[in-house]
Amino acid sequence: MRIKKGDNVQVLSGNDKGKTGEVLEVIPKADKVIVKGVNVRKKHVKARKQGDESGIIAVECSIPSSKVNVVCSKCGKTTRVAYKMEKDKKIRVCKKCGAKL
Repeated sequence: MRIKKGDNVQVLSGNDKGKTGEVLEVIPKADKVIVKGVNVRKKHVKARKQGDESGIIAVECSIPSSKVNVVCSKCGKTTRVAYKMEKDKKIRVCKKCGAKL
């Protein structure tokens, strides 16, 4: 996957189209990502121990990684990820401006 944990991404389609957020978790087997503040659902939680609180909490659910694009920190635009070799290391690069991601 070209998207990593900690990247800033923008949602391309769906109910949250246009929203940006940080990637909290990447699930490569399912080809999905969890983005902060995107695809938020309500979850009912029951108290399991004495002293725990029960209630309704907001949880970010996963979305397909194909529906998000990385936002370049230099140019501020959504971009695809390219790779370049630099001293025997493969680094991720912005396709639009060439900055390191």
